[in-house]
Amino acid sequence: MSEKTPPQPIPTDQLQFALPPTFDNVEDERTYRKERLAAALRLFGRFGFEEGVAGHITARDPEFTDHFWVNPFGMSFKHITVSDLILVNHSGQVVEGRHHVNQAAFAIHSQVHKARPDVIAAAHSHSTYGRALSALGELLEPITQDVCAFFEDHTLFDDYTGVVVDEEEGRRIAATLGPHKAVILRNHGLLTVGDSVDAAAWWFITMERSCQVQLTAKAAGKPVPISYENAVRTREQLGNDLVAWINYQPLYNQITRSEPDLLG
Repeated sequence: MSEKTPPQPIPTDQLQFALPPTFDNVEDERTYRKERLAAALRLFGRFGFEEGVAGHITARDPEFTDHFWVNPFGMSFKHITVSDLILVNHSGQVVEGRHHVNQAAFAIHSQVHKARPDVIAAAHSHSTYGRALSALGELLEPITQDVCAFFEDHTLFDDYTGVVVDEEEGRRIAATLGPHKAVILRNHGLLTVGDSVDAAAWWFITMERSCQVQLTAKAAGKPVPISYENAVRTREQLGNDLVAWINYQPLYNQITRSEPDLLG
């Protein structure tokens, strides 16, 4: 009886691997960003990141780069569709859509987008564990592999003066964020940014989970920290926006398959 030939490896160039798309025109890129924005908002709703009317994700328009798309004020994350999104100019005026803009969204996000031309999207919401860690005025510590993506790449806005409704406060937050991917707003919550909607959303989701892990671990005992050298090495492996985009794709696929109406 002759031996069977074992299966042969498939050439790697024939294996599928998703990467961020490129576009030939701004119309297609705008549609893409709006679809990703609506999906991210639905995911935030699914994960319970809503607290009344608080919370917003913005996406810079690919043509009018001082304008950004954002969720309408007062609409549940769980119900938002692409057609519900509004376009806001640099003065906080709605130029497309028929809903009001959250003034806190404009005050913070407009200044972040202005200070960081590299930022396509910014995410902020009043998530439970992010608020809990912010109330302690602490940064995330390198105690797990995942949280090392934020090692020396997030900051603390160590002040609280009430609801952010003026541009000066937004400028202070943007200055504290600096070149980093995230900032913890003391007594307030988390804010993350990325070079895509997917990246900004992923950083927020995994940062919220990292806050939960840190609070849980410290409540249970004394966490064993990852060494400085290994934390830096892990950040270099996991901490860029392309890795964030890749990590986010299973979540995008989940929400668009289970709630396809969001694309309407």
